[in-house]
Amino acid sequence: MRLRINLKRFYYLLDNWGIGMKFVKSRENNTLKHIHKLVKQKKYREKSGQFVAEGLRICQDILLSDTKIDIFLCSEKFYTKNIELSERLECKSAESIVIPDSIFSVLSDTKTPQGVLLVLKTLDKKDYLDKIESGGKFILLENVQNPENVSTVLRTAEAFAIDGVFISKDSCDVYSPKVVRGSMGAIFRVPFYLIDSPARFIKDTYNNYGRSFAACLTDEAKSVNDADFSGNCLVAIGNEANGLTPAAVKSCNEQIIIPMKGKIDSLNAGVAASIILWEMSDNE
Repeated sequence: MRLRINLKRFYYLLDNWGIGMKFVKSRENNTLKHIHKLVKQKKYREKSGQFVAEGLRICQDILLSDTKIDIFLCSEKFYTKNIELSERLECKSAESIVIPDSIFSVLSDTKTPQGVLLVLKTLDKKDYLDKIESGGKFILLENVQNPENVSTVLRTAEAFAIDGVFISKDSCDVYSPKVVRGSMGAIFRVPFYLIDSPARFIKDTYNNYGRSFAACLTDEAKSVNDADFSGNCLVAIGNEANGLTPAAVKSCNEQIIIPMKGKIDSLNAGVAASIILWEMSDNE
């Protein structure tokens, strides 16, 4: 039997019992304005060092990790239907807020919001030298603009146990709600590193530790089926329209191509990366 909850009475009891959850009913609240900017603005995310992760699946992933939550925000409907889960999220959060469903819909980045989101500190690592010195398999994305492609690469990298993903800072924002949501939690489990210049990074840093491959459409490129991905290696993939820059191609030790039939001569970055990641993982 489902209980019917009088929300006014509900608020009164929580306020008077001293529970840490706050109830906000105005869109003019400063914390809600802060969250709205985090959802909408890349520069604001960079400045604040925070991002938004929305959805039930992500919340469950966070509970299984040691990630600290800055803000836990949920709708009235979510809270009343998921009290136990909400209490667990509240225990991991510095601040916890419940808002009306109508306001949550305005803040949400999805058409059919599930009623829960978290504000977290940015995750990118600075210790990539330690990682590549020990060997492994890596993928590098240069100027990849489609959030779906970036999230696909993160998910596929996790599926094939890739050791890290390097993402150029001129790519789409890895902390955008679409990338975070599309990664299905992989963003919290796959090491990723933001870099300024892929060409300079490959030439001056990575090539000191392993072999680098440029995925490109050139006469010099050999089939990905014939590439030797044993040992420490990295594959660079360019953006959807133009591929890798000439400088990035030149910085790599070898050039590879995915052989295709029919009239198609290229694949989008997410699909190309998935095929190459499969080939890399098959060379263990």
